[in-house]
Amino acid sequence: MAYQISGECIGCNICISSCPNQAITNQDGEYWINPLLCNNCEGFFPEPRCLSLCPDSAPQPYEAMKGRNRAIVGRIRSSPPLFLNGQNQAFASSIVVWETCNFLSQLQSLPLEQQANNQVCYHKSVSHDQGSLTLCGAGIPEGATADVRAACLHLIFAAYATGLEVPWKESFVCTDQQLESYLGWDKRKDLSKIARLNLLMTWVEQVCQIKATIDWPSQGRVKGFSVPSGSLWTLLKMQRHFQKDEQGCNHLVGLTWVIQPGEWTRYFLNRQGCRRREAFYQYGSLPLSLLQAVMSYWQHHEGAVRLLLWLLFKVRMGRQQRLTVPTLMRVAYGEERLQEAHLNLQERKRLVRTFESDLEILNHYGLKPEFDPLTYPPNLQPLWARLEAVPEDADEALDFWIEDANNGGSLTASGPRGKWGLLMQARIQRFHLPPDWRAQPVQDPKASASGSGSRRRRKAKSASAPTASERSRTPAEISEKQALGSEKLLSGGDISAARRQRGISQRELAQRLGRSQSWVRDVENERFQIGSNDHKRLLKALHSDPGQQQA
Repeated sequence: MAYQISGECIGCNICISSCPNQAITNQDGEYWINPLLCNNCEGFFPEPRCLSLCPDSAPQPYEAMKGRNRAIVGRIRSSPPLFLNGQNQAFASSIVVWETCNFLSQLQSLPLEQQANNQVCYHKSVSHDQGSLTLCGAGIPEGATADVRAACLHLIFAAYATGLEVPWKESFVCTDQQLESYLGWDKRKDLSKIARLNLLMTWVEQVCQIKATIDWPSQGRVKGFSVPSGSLWTLLKMQRHFQKDEQGCNHLVGLTWVIQPGEWTRYFLNRQGCRRREAFYQYGSLPLSLLQAVMSYWQHHEGAVRLLLWLLFKVRMGRQQRLTVPTLMRVAYGEERLQEAHLNLQERKRLVRTFESDLEILNHYGLKPEFDPLTYPPNLQPLWARLEAVPEDADEALDFWIEDANNGGSLTASGPRGKWGLLMQARIQRFHLPPDWRAQPVQDPKASASGSGSRRRRKAKSASAPTASERSRTPAEISEKQALGSEKLLSGGDISAARRQRGISQRELAQRLGRSQSWVRDVENERFQIGSNDHKRLLKALHSDPGQQQA
């Protein structure tokens, strides 16, 4: 049973120094016992230490506060909210942020060096061993695993940092209400208020304890530099907000953090330095749906969560990632479990089932994998991927299953013999990205836009003037040419309407494109965003004649 301090406390501070769990805090004369840390001094003393030492018997058995929380007054003014468009937000995406995200989410699988004071360090070489990046986390005992959800707060801090003009000199302020809304907790009722606040305090403390040491080589015009060991995020202040009950006991109802980005932002998030070719300004797009997906999947699909966080940075490095299955398994489950699967048949089967289930979670989220047809053929793919080829139309589905049965039921057949060895050679060409993963530009308020208006007007005027060949075409030919040459991508609903208007089935359109029917269905349902080349091929297939397409 936890305890709480009533209003009869005289402020002698005896309980703070004597608490073995460090559950008692004092902020501006307000005493509070964290009920999630207080365990009645079990394992230390026969009775609660605060109760036995207090001269006025101020500690009382804890009772949850009844009624609604009053509005918090006196809170520090917070920074502007993120995700104003409801989908994504620009965030610092340099290698420092990426590797720190890996450090928080893959702590159990990275090659770590254990040092004194429960400090573990991760060393990453850059530019073919010409430079290095070292991350150290304090207060992490050997063999412990970090909460993968703490990586979400690290990404949110990276998003706040992009809103600062000089981040290594400025700070940002965030509140528990903002963080809960970003993580999707504002709509959940399975966690109490004190439990959510305690989790946020733990994650913020864990993220702010990570220190980075950077030795960066020269790249282009940017000269080499070194950053001594320092915190990525410095917690300048944490303000607790209390509300008193009828007995004068304080109840924690809110938190506010003041955080300053570290010295690394001087070299990787320096807008002015990037213009002078003295530093980098690297940013990407942080989807709001990713943060909420991590909060939903972390307990039962932790491997899928690690892949989500890793792919957030990996997919920015090119359209064709060509990721091997062993690489994805190492990210999701670690090298030790992968080596165990090589030696143990039962562990091998469990790992394959888990991996295919995690790929299904990614597909359900919107990161649709595109399997390499040579190394990852349909008979090797997961069952859920093969079932996507089944048509939605009932008559077409019946014909499909009859044809599959005549072929020996290859769709639902078990995997081939030696599936593990084949998977170790298989590759995924790329992951199709959801619409909210598109880049979110960072607007520079000091950027000059002079001259751009006149250029746009000249471009629009030249584009609107029809040529002699265009005047000789029919309106249908002109609209078709404009559709094929349009830079604006059509929505999935427009593509579906155009296909139905021309009497083309999803299977027929997929055959014209050389794609699967599930790919066409996902495009029409806007499961991912297609590129400009696929968009042009799609429009050409919709406007072309089937006989010409076969020829």
